[in-house]
Amino acid sequence: MYWTIRIRRSLCAIAAIFLSGLICLAVGIGRSAAAQSLEAPPEGGISLPIVMYHGLLKEEKQQGTYVISPDLFESDLRYLKEHGYTTVVVQDLIDYVQDGVPLPDKPIMLTFDDGYYNNYVYAYPLLQKYQSRMVLSPIGRYADQYSQEETLHATYSNATWTQLKEMIDSGLVEVQNHSYDMHGDGKSSKRKGAQRVSGETVEQYTQALRRDLGKMQDAVTENTGVTPTAFTYPFGAFSKESVPVLREMGFQATLLCESRINTITRDPECLFGLGRYLRPPKTDSATFFTKTMKLGD
Repeated sequence: MYWTIRIRRSLCAIAAIFLSGLICLAVGIGRSAAAQSLEAPPEGGISLPIVMYHGLLKEEKQQGTYVISPDLFESDLRYLKEHGYTTVVVQDLIDYVQDGVPLPDKPIMLTFDDGYYNNYVYAYPLLQKYQSRMVLSPIGRYADQYSQEETLHATYSNATWTQLKEMIDSGLVEVQNHSYDMHGDGKSSKRKGAQRVSGETVEQYTQALRRDLGKMQDAVTENTGVTPTAFTYPFGAFSKESVPVLREMGFQATLLCESRINTITRDPECLFGLGRYLRPPKTDSATFFTKTMKLGD
């Protein structure tokens, strides 16, 4: 999300890839899930940490702020399993907020931005191995582009629609909206992400947002059979004028790039502006989760 650098094969360089929450414990033996869903939510809400990944590459020289090794991602999955965390996706949060469907005791969300092909090559098999889930937010323009390519490379390609559908169908990957073509960095492009441009009227901005996000919604639905329920802001670039537009379009959650733990309640508003911690490449799993994210055992 943060830095999308498209460097073709001919240049041989890397693209900038990428709580403990306690729910109602007093559930009587033999009570059904339906009965559990009627329980009052925990006082103060449920803590939800969210991790933000982008790309996975094996070569150390290609790793950096937004690219970590597959081994480190596997270490994260192993650490979370060993410490009792359960990965959740956006739909789990919506089900809890709207219907009271219980969340696991220690929920955590793993998100991947941009939809790189290396997510399919490296992250997806590890999800299968550890039976973990993730939220993947691809850029529609590049999913279209690379779906037309005959060959793909982990260093610079994006996942195709066929690969995205395969991951969705596995039940381990949830795909959300990261815009169709609103992933400019504000330097080489006029607009930074989905942020309102200086001098742009509210009407012009909302029209541009509806057009781009609507195109992505249609593309995901047509190619995978599912419709995104959340919008992941490219670069975390946020404009307050976007919120009513997203609501009108039916989005029920948004993800930002702010480093903080979220509190999930039964109020639908809690799902807008979810914070996430960027996963750095040089920090071991225990240090990242306990020192950076401050998660307890």
